[in-house]
Amino acid sequence: MSPSTVPASNNTGSNHFQTDLNLSLCGLGVEYPPFLVGPEALEILANRFYPPSTAIKKVLSINRFTGIETRAAIGDVDHPIVNQPNAPSIKTLNDLFRVEGVRLSVNACKKALQEWGGSVDDITHIVSTTCTNSANPGFDHFVVKELGIRKSVEKILLHGIGCSGGMAAMRAAAHIALGSSYQQKPARVLVLACEISSVLVRSELDSINEEQQTRVGVCLFSDCASAAILSNGVGEDESSGPIYELLGWKHQIIDDTENDLGFDVDPLGWKVVLTQRVPAVAAAAVSPCFQDLIQSVPELHDRSSPPIAADFDWALHPGGSLIITGVEQAMNLTPDHLRASYEIYMKYGNSSSATIISVLNKLRESEGKENVVACAFGPGIALEMMILRRRRTEPTCSNGSESDGINENINGAGSAVHEHTTNGNGVPHLNGTSITTNGAAPADDDSEPPLSPARGSNRTSPADGHICLTPELPAEELD
Repeated sequence: MSPSTVPASNNTGSNHFQTDLNLSLCGLGVEYPPFLVGPEALEILANRFYPPSTAIKKVLSINRFTGIETRAAIGDVDHPIVNQPNAPSIKTLNDLFRVEGVRLSVNACKKALQEWGGSVDDITHIVSTTCTNSANPGFDHFVVKELGIRKSVEKILLHGIGCSGGMAAMRAAAHIALGSSYQQKPARVLVLACEISSVLVRSELDSINEEQQTRVGVCLFSDCASAAILSNGVGEDESSGPIYELLGWKHQIIDDTENDLGFDVDPLGWKVVLTQRVPAVAAAAVSPCFQDLIQSVPELHDRSSPPIAADFDWALHPGGSLIITGVEQAMNLTPDHLRASYEIYMKYGNSSSATIISVLNKLRESEGKENVVACAFGPGIALEMMILRRRRTEPTCSNGSESDGINENINGAGSAVHEHTTNGNGVPHLNGTSITTNGAAPADDDSEPPLSPARGSNRTSPADGHICLTPELPAEELD
C-alpha cells in the first residue's frame, strides 16, 4: 500500500504516520520586494497625516521596540499609495496586488522551479494562499498564466488562514501528494504564499486615530512571496535531491480564541485583530501539540527515550518578539534553535503566510540538527506544526533569501539603516540604535519611559550566545 496515514487506535483524532512517506520539498524560492523600511517610516506617516494623540503616541512607542530593524515593502515612505489624502480603497489595493503580488509570486516560483530542476509542464497541482487579497479569480490564476503552466493543472486557493497559511498550504499539498501516491501517480505540487501588507498602513492608522485603539499589527507586518515544490517522488529521479523530507504534521484549533487573532474585511482593506492574549495562548499550545505529533511519527522513536524539543531546530513563524521568546521559554529552547526565525523577523518583519518558507529557506543555509519542527499560528487560533528532516543545506541556486533588488544603501525610511552581525557563534544580534542588550529603551525625549527587563522578554548579551532583542511593550500597555 502507498505511504499514507492511518488512524490512531486511541480514537483521539490523531494520526500515526507510516515510515517513509516519500514526501519532500525539493525546491524553495523567496522573493522580497526592493525596499526595507525602518521603524521611522511609520512615525513619518503618522506625523504627516494624523494629529498627535495618546493612541498614536503609544503605537509609535511600541513600534520602536518590536525587535524589528527593517520590514520588506513594495515602496518607501513616499510611495504614492500611502500618501493620498485618504487611505486607499479595497479596489485600489486589489489593483496593486494584481501587479505587485503577482510579480513577487512569479519570481518566487521561478526560483523554486529553478532549484528543483524540473519543468513547469511537470507541475501537477498548485496550492496557494494569501490573506491580503480576495479577488476572483484569485491571484494564482494570473501567476499560472505568467509562468506558462498548462491550463489543466489542478489549483487550490486557500483563504481565511492568515499567518498559518504557508504551513496549511504545505499540509494540503502533502495530502494531495499522498493521494497521488495511492494511485501510483506522480505529484509535483507548487506551493505558493504571497502577502502585501505594507499598503494597509494608512487604514490601520485611520483606526488608531479615529477609535483611539492601540493596534500593534501596523508595527509588525511586511511584504513577501515564497514558494516550494513538494514531490511524492513517483516517476522522477530528483537531480538536485530533496531539501527537506516530510515526516508528519498536525493541525489544531485552540479553544475559545476566535476573537484573539484575525484579519477583518474593511472598505479600506483589512484590519488586523491581535489581542494581548495571543503570545501566552500560542506558547502554551505548542508543547501539547509537539508531544502529540512526535508520538505519531515512528521514525522519531529509534532510541530508548523519545526526543525532546531541544533535539530539533525550530522554524517558528515569527509573529512577534513575544511569540518567539514565549515559545523559546515554554519549550526550553535556546535562541540558536530559533536562529532563522529571529533573523527573518529582525530583517524583514512578519510577512504573514509567506514567512514560514522564508524561515525554512534561511535555516537550511547553515548546519544544524537533523530534524526540524516548523510551527505557525493563524486565525482561529489555528496551530500548524510539521516535522521535517534535513536532506540538503546550501541552495543549488540563488533563491532569494536576500532579494537581488533590495535597496539597503539609502539612509532614511526607505531602506535598511542598521547592520546585522553575529556574536561569533553564528547567532545573530543587532547593532541598531533601536535595540539594546538590557531590555531598556534608549534615551529619547519623545519616547515612553524605559521598559523594565523584569516585565518584558529580556535578552542577554551577545557574549552569552543570545540574540539581543528588546521586548515589546508589556501586555498591560496594550489596553
